[in-house]
Amino acid sequence: MRLGADHVRVRVPATSANLGPGFDALGVALTLHDEVEVRALGTSGVTVEVTGEGAGEVPDDESHLVVQALRTALDHVGAPQTGLHLTCRNAIPHGRGLGSSAAAVVAGIVAARALVADPAALDDATALALATAMEGHPDNAAPALLGGATVAWTDARTGAVDAVRVAVHDDVVPVAVVPATHLSTKAARGVLPATVPHGDAAFQAGRAALLVEALGRRPDLLLAATEDRLHQEYRRSVMRDSLALVDVLRAAGVAAVVSGAGPTVLALARRVHDGHGAGGATGTGAPATDADEVLRAAFGGVMGGWRVVRLAVDLDGARSERLPATAARSIG
Repeated sequence: MRLGADHVRVRVPATSANLGPGFDALGVALTLHDEVEVRALGTSGVTVEVTGEGAGEVPDDESHLVVQALRTALDHVGAPQTGLHLTCRNAIPHGRGLGSSAAAVVAGIVAARALVADPAALDDATALALATAMEGHPDNAAPALLGGATVAWTDARTGAVDAVRVAVHDDVVPVAVVPATHLSTKAARGVLPATVPHGDAAFQAGRAALLVEALGRRPDLLLAATEDRLHQEYRRSVMRDSLALVDVLRAAGVAAVVSGAGPTVLALARRVHDGHGAGGATGTGAPATDADEVLRAAFGGVMGGWRVVRLAVDLDGARSERLPATAARSIG
């Protein structure tokens, strides 16, 4: 297959996986984005410019994750390899459990889709399969690609990966509480046991099923629906501050969980309505939520170095556009 463009731009959202009980299956896309501009060059070689998160830390050569994913996707459809110039503008924190690696992988695959003459050869099903093969699991890749909240799974008979979107109620307001420190996924997975008690597995299945209903139609059930017995408590030794904050928020009635492999904490806060049914607002114009007071109290104490980031659910997922040879407008 030939290339159909030589200059594209891709925008990919941050994601939060697990959401408590949905370990390696549930995830949600958030309104925090990385943007990558790719130029296919007539020459060989790769140059990568990075601003924002990861600048000066991530590779600037063929080993950059976006480059690896892009080349994997080009190989998959038989498109020619080419020299590349990447300009990466990163807003997703690295090593914080907000899907930065999945965003990079999806960005590379979607950039390849935009570059090739037949984008349908890298449709969503193919893109998800390629991303999962690189990531190892689809819980971040699915919402990064499709947007919204997703449930992803692997077919036990065929090994094929699939995902569906599930509804998220307008009253659900994601609030990310991001620490200054990072934690590798490998370290977070390394403390998990090989097996768990049958009763805990049954508990987890019930909560994961309830979470789909709570997200879409019953936000009042989110606190119960986000209970977890499969991974978070086992990880307390490597993210004590994160789980201490989760404990504080949950004790106050806020549906808080560890975001992905951590150490970011995600509160699935609920919009507070006034007596007339309208949504309240903070002094900044953002919707008032049931997490506001407890977060203010927590950060008035010893929670220095953390950032509270009020977000929304990203419904678009990964987006791309072909650009002319000269610099062009940003994605709206």
